[in-house]
Amino acid sequence: MNRLICLSALLVLMSACSSSPKGDPNGDPAASDAAPQGPDADTRSGETFTTTWGPYDVEPGTEDTKCMIRRLNNDRQIRVGQINNALGSVSHHFIIYRIAEGEESIEPYDCQPFADVLNPAAGAPLMITQKSEEVLTLPEGVAFTFEPNQLVRLELHFLNATADVQTVQVDSTFTTVAEADFQNEADFLFIGNPDIDLPPGATTLGPVYLPLPAELEGTNIFGITGHTHQWGTDVSVGYQQGPDGTPTMLYDVPNFSWEEPETVMLDPFQSVAADSGFSFSCSWDNQSGGNVKFGDGVNDEMCFFWAYYYPSQGAKVCVHSEQYPDLATDLCCPGQPLCALLDSFI
Repeated sequence: MNRLICLSALLVLMSACSSSPKGDPNGDPAASDAAPQGPDADTRSGETFTTTWGPYDVEPGTEDTKCMIRRLNNDRQIRVGQINNALGSVSHHFIIYRIAEGEESIEPYDCQPFADVLNPAAGAPLMITQKSEEVLTLPEGVAFTFEPNQLVRLELHFLNATADVQTVQVDSTFTTVAEADFQNEADFLFIGNPDIDLPPGATTLGPVYLPLPAELEGTNIFGITGHTHQWGTDVSVGYQQGPDGTPTMLYDVPNFSWEEPETVMLDPFQSVAADSGFSFSCSWDNQSGGNVKFGDGVNDEMCFFWAYYYPSQGAKVCVHSEQYPDLATDLCCPGQPLCALLDSFI
């Protein structure tokens, strides 16, 4: 039964698959109370648009995920080359989605963590933040396209482990690049392994190899962030040519912090060749006193990482699993035949 529940949660996550090709990006609701500003109005670069999740009071001992939908104050199409997220206290992770249509929701409402990470009807993810403040600066010539009065959805997973009410607020600031400098649309990969059943003590899952879909050949990976929950001690990600290749380490952060995992900006970028993929692993030190399984709550565990790349071939979720015989060992959605059958497993 536990395995079926975990499978259902995983499939909800994987069935949310989207694409936002260059020139036709997805949008997601977001709001902005600030007017554009910046010193370089003639070339339309350096303008900033800010939107806010909250403020919202969180009671002691409360864990929850809530979303808001906001509309930015951009009166024309813009190219966003930098995103700055400033998270308040008790925040666990924060996701920005770009959506094409909908209505603003200025009051936080209940939503499922990660469930819409790659859902074309709900919006395409732009950035996930777990640090108190994080700035994502895209490579020169690379940007996210925002349509006029862009809607964004802001998803916040929070936990108030204190004895007092905490007021939570997150500010997101989008900075533009000049239209003349824009060359490629950026996009997002969400990759992981749900085969988690951790006994007490130290455990490592992997390394496992996950081949990348053929349409990513010729793209460039430029940033990676690892993700576990509270017992996580390490996430490592390598790139290699085929399952028997020797990995080139892309993400191997000393003193990995599950609370504020580092985003590694690759220099040089990792170009994706045909028949290549990622080799990745996660480690934990389970001090709970019992077994811990896969899930999106803070008392569950995850082994995922997200990667930023260009030029866009659409946002994708890719999973390696050996626990679920009804699924392919490696699955990237959308783009594989089994993706259309996922609903039958829920």
